[in-house]
Amino acid sequence: MLARVSSCALIGLDVIPVDIEVDVSPGQSNFIIVGLADAAIQEAKERLRAAMKNANLRFPWDKRVVINLAPADLKKEGTHFDLAMLIGLLHATQDISFSDKQFCIGEVALDGRIRPVNGMLPITWYAKHAGFTDVFVPQENANQAAVIEGLSVYGVPSLQSLVLHLQGTQPLSVSKKQAIVSSYEGQEHLDFKHIKGQAQAKRALVIAAAGGHNMLMSGSPGSGKTLLAKAMSSILPPLTVEECLEVSAIYSIAGLLPENKAYMSHRPFRAPHHSASAVALVGGGRIPKPGEITLAHRGVLFLDEFPEFPRAVLETLRQPIEDGVVSISRSQGHCQFPARFTLVAAQNPCPCGYLHDQDISCVCTPGTIEKYRRKVSGPILDRIDLQVHVPRVPIKDLDSKEEAKGSFDVREEVIRVRNKQADRYQQSGWSLNSELPSSFVADFCPLEQTAKQLLHQAVERLHVSARGYYRLIKVARTIADLAGENTLSQAHVAEALQYRFTES
Repeated sequence: MLARVSSCALIGLDVIPVDIEVDVSPGQSNFIIVGLADAAIQEAKERLRAAMKNANLRFPWDKRVVINLAPADLKKEGTHFDLAMLIGLLHATQDISFSDKQFCIGEVALDGRIRPVNGMLPITWYAKHAGFTDVFVPQENANQAAVIEGLSVYGVPSLQSLVLHLQGTQPLSVSKKQAIVSSYEGQEHLDFKHIKGQAQAKRALVIAAAGGHNMLMSGSPGSGKTLLAKAMSSILPPLTVEECLEVSAIYSIAGLLPENKAYMSHRPFRAPHHSASAVALVGGGRIPKPGEITLAHRGVLFLDEFPEFPRAVLETLRQPIEDGVVSISRSQGHCQFPARFTLVAAQNPCPCGYLHDQDISCVCTPGTIEKYRRKVSGPILDRIDLQVHVPRVPIKDLDSKEEAKGSFDVREEVIRVRNKQADRYQQSGWSLNSELPSSFVADFCPLEQTAKQLLHQAVERLHVSARGYYRLIKVARTIADLAGENTLSQAHVAEALQYRFTES
């Protein structure tokens, strides 16, 4: 008898429908899996045999069993097909009935337990939009699946319990729905009010957080660059429901969702080491997987010791910063990963770290300093909107008992500005000033005449590129939003220029 069970394949972040066709017919005993299945799927033959035996289910030893994963020209990998293949086999032998509105996913253990798999959130999202009503998932994945509304999600502990449910003997209970509640998760010692001094750097962080602008901090060792970057997470607004689903889907596929959590409730902060490879940063591999850039989607990508990253690795940032996506082509196929992140980088001004320091003399030669600076190319620097010098904090400021504005108050200001941008661009599909295409800058960023004159003079004297010109205007737009003004004044443009060019 022939049976068909629906499943899916994960290609990057895309979910591709896959039909599992099971044919059980008289003939020489054999068990064949076809349809460009990888080694993990081929090995499922032994897992399924053992699982059925240990769950007291009958395997058709005297039959010819053929399982086809359609479409047959799509390469498939992973163990999440196990449960669907086994259910198809039982359906074909008429031991159970399984409707075309039911969907199952999971890895089968030898003793019949159902093991969790990665990517449950996007898989369940696909199941909902494909018209399925009942979804059977591993018990450990049930909370993830229950995030998606409009589905009856059943957490399955074992193969035997699922068979009893499908036979109507012992029904499984429907998993409780998981409402998405975005939150701010931070640590008290990362609050803005606990960071002494650095008023200019903190102001630049607020602008970067409010408009989604990229930022580079340069200063002596121990000046607080890393602390400032980590504190940026405390002033970012909570994720919206749509953003939460986007980020959670990425982490679900990567297998990085926090333990006992159904979704990511806060914005990601990724800080890869400077020894990271291009594949680790951008993503890829034989079967493309998301890298640090995609894992920082809707959050912060912090690159400490910026010039110490291999130059070829830094150059891979160009396209993601511009387009907000990472395009990866491999022999296995082509896929795109989202990459709407805010880049925050930190560096020393020279190899010894004390160039421009007021108290410690730099021991680097001019040639060494120039070589160090050339590690970061001009095109990368041209894509960084805010470049800030971070001096060492004087001892008197470190001992000061005066507290600055805290992260809570700053975050409320950032939320206000982001809501203003969302209202402004609601008909256009963008959400932040940094995402505004150059062709629309004139429509949304009106300049006063004096501001326009100052901008033109700066562009001519400092040889600003066309990209830099539009990025200056977008930073000025964010500064004006923070000031609650609609038109860009000379003061807004002057502050944007101040962050564009620094001595370090």
